[in-house]
This record gives sequence, structure tokens and C-alpha cells, in this order.
Amino acid sequence: MRAAPRDVRASDGMRPIGVFGGTFDPIHYGHLRSAFELGQRLALAQVRFVPNADPPHRERPATGAALRLEMVRAAIATEPSFVVDDRELARAGPSYTVDTLASLREDFPDRPLCLLLGMDAFLGLPTWSRWRQVLELAHVIVAHRPGAREPVDGETGALLKERRAASVGELATTLAGLVHVEPVTQLEISSSELRRSIRRGGDPRFLVPDAVREIIMETRCYAETSE
Repeated sequence: MRAAPRDVRASDGMRPIGVFGGTFDPIHYGHLRSAFELGQRLALAQVRFVPNADPPHRERPATGAALRLEMVRAAIATEPSFVVDDRELARAGPSYTVDTLASLREDFPDRPLCLLLGMDAFLGLPTWSRWRQVLELAHVIVAHRPGAREPVDGETGALLKERRAASVGELATTLAGLVHVEPVTQLEISSSELRRSIRRGGDPRFLVPDAVREIIMETRCYAETSE
């Protein structure tokens, strides 16, 4: 069953809800630190981790949905502002972000939604299904890492010029439609590199939470992948 809207407390007022999607195969400290920093700096009521079922812009996850969901739950268990949301795993067909946001908008009709993206994902936004509708449903928050340049031309460059938030506070006063770029700590951790390392016998300690490491080591979920 997917996480229900009850996760947002009345005391949160109109603070925005962060939406952080990914295969999380496996979830690691790079994901967690970015989500935590964005949640703190943007005063988000919560960050909802949404594991993808069938991402249309990348290869299918190496690990089954149930195990990836278990790892996300284990990873975020000690952070009260983090929530797991399994709505994409419960929905048939490709995991289109616009459908996920539309579903969340039904659950939270009066709450600002903030889609959390890395710069690479933001640059690829115009290739997404119904991508302009994304801005009708949520703000887009771009996690900016040192060395990554903001686009100045093309559709994403124009989007930044037209839709850039004047301040962080503006994200809480409108439901959707703005773009905000926020610097985050750079942690060079890659899920695909983690899988390859584990397959070669490497230990993911200090790259993933201990609870996630335990699941990986006990299930040997990446030991026999054939990537």
C-alpha cells in the first residue's frame, strides 16, 4: 500500500512537499544527503521517496521492486521528514513523473509540490513525456553540484529565465510552476558503480546506510547481476 497523505502534519501549514524519484538501486548517501539538504534549506514539510517501477528513460532496475522498496524504507527509517511512497510500484506501465505528480496533486490539492532533480535530469526534462505539464503540477528544484553549469540556452535555459523563483519563500506561496536551483554537497556516489563494485566482491560500507548494507549482503542481490 502506498503512503497516504496523513504523513503531513497540520502544524506544517503550507510548507511544500518534496518529491524525490529514482530507481534507488541501491539507495545511497548521495541520495540521502541531497534530499536532507534540500528539505532543510527549502523548509519542506517532508521529502517523499518514490521508487520507480519502469523508468522510461533508462534501463530497467537490476533489482526487483520489493527489495528496492525495502532498502528505501531501511535507509530513511531514522529521519522523520522522509517518507516512502510506493505509488509507482503499484501502478502498471511506465513510471512517468507527470502521472505521479498528478496522483500526488489529488492527494494534496492545496499543498505546493517540489520535484527534486539533479542537474542532468533537469537538462533532459524536455525529453520527458508531457514535460510542460510537470510545471503545472509542481515546482522543479534542481540540485546544483560544484562544477555543473546552469543552462543558458535551449528549452531549459529559457525555462530558467522565465520561471526562476525570486526566493525560496515563493515556493510556499504558489502550488507549482517555478524553477529553483539550490547548491548541495557533492558526494560522488553512483548506484551503477556500487552494483559493479559489489559484484566484484566490494563492500558498500560507508557508501550506504548500515541497514541497507545488511540487506545487500544478506540477499546478495547484486552478486550475480549480468550488467
